[in-house]
Amino acid sequence: MQREAGALRLAPADALAFLESHARLDPTFPSFVRAARAHGASVCVVSAGIRQAIEPALARAGVDVPVYANDVDFDPTGWRLRFIDDSVQGHDKAARVRAVRAAGEYTIYVGDGISDFEGALAADEVFAKKNRALERFARGRGLRVRSFATFDEIERALFPATGSSGSPPGRATAGPAGR
Repeated sequence: MQREAGALRLAPADALAFLESHARLDPTFPSFVRAARAHGASVCVVSAGIRQAIEPALARAGVDVPVYANDVDFDPTGWRLRFIDDSVQGHDKAARVRAVRAAGEYTIYVGDGISDFEGALAADEVFAKKNRALERFARGRGLRVRSFATFDEIERALFPATGSSGSPPGRATAGPAGR
């Protein structure tokens, strides 16, 4: 990944515009965050992506949640990624999930890709984007996983109109908000 980033040679303003134009956020994510908070859950974004693309996308959608993601230095001779840690994906998502669980919280992991495999294994409950790598990985290992296309499906599953969910109260969620 570092090699690919090093090949990009854009000025910071152009780089940010490029990242912003490629950042995708599920339009139902803001409602999901509001529902989670209304039920006492915390939400954060745990991503192997680039923080400088994720935070503006969230801000445009009016979502204020903690973001744990990699950074990039926009050097005109080539971008340099600054990874959170030395793990294979540059961000050990499972470590973040384990820390939340160690604090006594119930964890719900929402993901879609290869970088989500270990985080999903560490979580109490998993939602995997339909027909993506995480869903195939989880099902291939016999993990209990719920598939979703958009965050409104997760919202309905966790916070049905009756007010009861299948998960303990005070749960914490972790995972990417979408790409």
